[in-house]
Amino acid sequence: MKIGIVGLGRMGGNIARRLMRGGHEVVVWDRNDDAVSGLAGEGAIGASSLADMKDKLASPAIYWIMLPAGAPTESTIEELSATECASGDIIIDGGNTFWKDDVRRAKALAEKGVRYVDVGTSGGVWGLERGYCMMIGGDKETVDFLDPIFDTLAPGIGSVPRTPNRGEDADPRAEKGYIHAGRAGAGHFVKMVHNGIEYGLMQAYAEGFDVLWGRNVAHLPEEERFDFNMSEISEVWRRGSVISSWLLDLTASALAQDQKLEQFSGKVADSGEGRWTIEAAMEQATPVAVLTTALFARYRSRIDEMYGDKLLSAMRYGFGGHVEIPQ
Repeated sequence: MKIGIVGLGRMGGNIARRLMRGGHEVVVWDRNDDAVSGLAGEGAIGASSLADMKDKLASPAIYWIMLPAGAPTESTIEELSATECASGDIIIDGGNTFWKDDVRRAKALAEKGVRYVDVGTSGGVWGLERGYCMMIGGDKETVDFLDPIFDTLAPGIGSVPRTPNRGEDADPRAEKGYIHAGRAGAGHFVKMVHNGIEYGLMQAYAEGFDVLWGRNVAHLPEEERFDFNMSEISEVWRRGSVISSWLLDLTASALAQDQKLEQFSGKVADSGEGRWTIEAAMEQATPVAVLTTALFARYRSRIDEMYGDKLLSAMRYGFGGHVEIPQ
């Protein structure tokens, strides 16, 4: 298929590369001319503007927007729908947009005959090689039409053991790493909750390592103190432990480089999805004690940091290249 990628940052550029590897024609545009020329040198079709991208795409034109949530995404979609999109064209938002914005956009674009799909995309800086886990919202006809794109971007079944007792009537796409979650907004809603869970998992690791790190303190009896090797503990937990995970893999990698995590301040950022998850839970009266505490722990880290906060920052940098709050 032929598709336009708007936004060539950490994930947008690699999405373009993975699609090209899968045999798709990719037209790219970014405000950074160097990013465009770099991808063009790898086989993409460079565009000089959104209008130029339109001229280079087939019909229906497919635009994948991979920009920061909020104003950058909003203004780009507004420009596309106002001047470039024809009836039947498709706009895909693959960023971390607030799901209620998807509901609003889908309705407004439908009035112009433009189709809208929201894709919650997980995979971070590793997606080029590992593939992207995708949670998709939109009408069935459009999502099915785009399936070759999603199938290329997804990790595939790979070496992950198949789930026992999974029925023959189950959607095969889930095993490949992507699902059609429901109508517009559903994809980003599921991704929002995914990120809320991510906060909770990361906080559990951070607090556990805080307990280990703090065991060699002066106020404890000497025979009850332990000077633990954090790198070795994280490594052994990767091997057959019930708490092994990719987040623990990233933790072990960070600790192998520096047990003290001195490159991190411990002032942990949040990108919005944790807050939105809690807001959704409040709307429907669903208790989310762990997720709420994990979010509040990030707020607290900006006042006084602990070892576990540095570990949180190390994990965020490991999976997404996320940097800390500027000091």
